[in-house]
Amino acid sequence: MVRVLHRLMLLLVLVAVQPMGAALAQVQFPQTPLQVIAADGRRHDFTVEVASSADQLAQGLMYRTKLAAAAGMLFDFGAPRSVAMWMKNTLIPLDMLFITDNGRIAGISQRAVPHSTVTISSPGDVKAVLELNGGTASRLGIKVGDRVVHPIFSSH
Repeated sequence: MVRVLHRLMLLLVLVAVQPMGAALAQVQFPQTPLQVIAADGRRHDFTVEVASSADQLAQGLMYRTKLAAAAGMLFDFGAPRSVAMWMKNTLIPLDMLFITDNGRIAGISQRAVPHSTVTISSPGDVKAVLELNGGTASRLGIKVGDRVVHPIFSSH
């Protein structure tokens, strides 16, 4: 009887900690260079993690406590589409740059609030979203219409 109770308690403990452990099991992302070219010709270099698989797109930057100044995450949705994102389980404020298939920034949501479940939508069909540290777009003067250079975007 004691052995059965011990096994039952162990099973309950494993079930209780599984959600926390699952949240900490991070998906891996490839890293690549990316450049934002402003209308006035200024160039801003970043190293981004690329999210393109379902697991990568779902996880994004959730549970991260920091992001390097010249780092970000590029969400590649494949074909252009309407996109809606939120900040649930995201611990740091982010700027979201909505990017068309030709690499033009179509919209920017600045300083998205950590943990918020408010939906942040693209201003039309986009191929990708670039997430940067909150305040980066303003600090660097990145604006709608600027160009993002990365292999996922067409060159026209």
